[in-house]
Amino acid sequence: MTFKSFSWKNLKKPKLFALVAMFFALVVSIPLLPLPVLSANSSAKIQFVSPNWVAENAKDPNLRILDVRNFPLDYIEGHLPNAVNIADIAFRGPKEGLPVQYWNNQKLGEIFAYSGVTNNSRVLVYSDGRDVLGATMVAYLLERSGLKDISVLDGGYAGYKASDNVTKEFPKYSVGKFTVKDNPSVRVSLNDVRKLIGKPGVVFIDPRPEKLFRGEENIWIRNGHIPGARNIPWVTFMDAKNPHKLRSLDEIKKILADKKIVPGNDIIISCSTGREATLQYVVLKHLLNYPKVRIYEGSWTEYSTQKDLPVATVEEKLT
Repeated sequence: MTFKSFSWKNLKKPKLFALVAMFFALVVSIPLLPLPVLSANSSAKIQFVSPNWVAENAKDPNLRILDVRNFPLDYIEGHLPNAVNIADIAFRGPKEGLPVQYWNNQKLGEIFAYSGVTNNSRVLVYSDGRDVLGATMVAYLLERSGLKDISVLDGGYAGYKASDNVTKEFPKYSVGKFTVKDNPSVRVSLNDVRKLIGKPGVVFIDPRPEKLFRGEENIWIRNGHIPGARNIPWVTFMDAKNPHKLRSLDEIKKILADKKIVPGNDIIISCSTGREATLQYVVLKHLLNYPKVRIYEGSWTEYSTQKDLPVATVEEKLT
């Protein structure tokens, strides 16, 4: 039988059944083929921006501004136009017995969506005073969730208020649709840390105050730091008069050089609860373009509970 003379009527039942069975077998097998895995785009950018940047981008309909100050009356008294208040403490809670751990991806996505953020948003985050850590923490979580264009207001609310107008009006917006595209490349787990301690080329940075780093304050189950970690308190990156404003990048580079930290290192930043670490993560990875910088989110809150892991109280001498 030629192709031109083909007809379903010419097929006998056994051959017809075989042909139909072969067709359905092919259709059923298609979903079993390997499918591409969707992941967050690694080209995310976090930048520190000036109040002038805010004015220049204020009319962008895709710009969402998050005021992450923790005291609601601060926001009610005055804020950037169109800013949505979502306290940075809202992004963390208990997890498997540990306090102040980041919420799971579903809950993070809901928080961002209710703040009006979508997957196509550009987001500016700001806070005030020493809570620059809250601003960088939320910026980090946005990158971790797959967003690409993220900014932190350099100088915070105080810096903006001194040079521009603020408002008491609450913004009007629709709840966004935000799907978290998890980016695991920005962080390490406890199991990763176990394997990385003492490994050549790996450098742990601890941004906590010196007394906590040396274990001189009795806060955790065990006090001290990860062996080999280099102590660079986060405040050393900030302006003396405004702890929400960065020092010059040249000054920060010198601080890092004094601690023998170079771009070629595999850098892990671990602090008390995973919040302080986000400032140095943003600076090293996004402003100084160090190629491999990650955060140990569990930080000392988790590490100190692992009694099989070593603890140091003296910083190793650098050669």
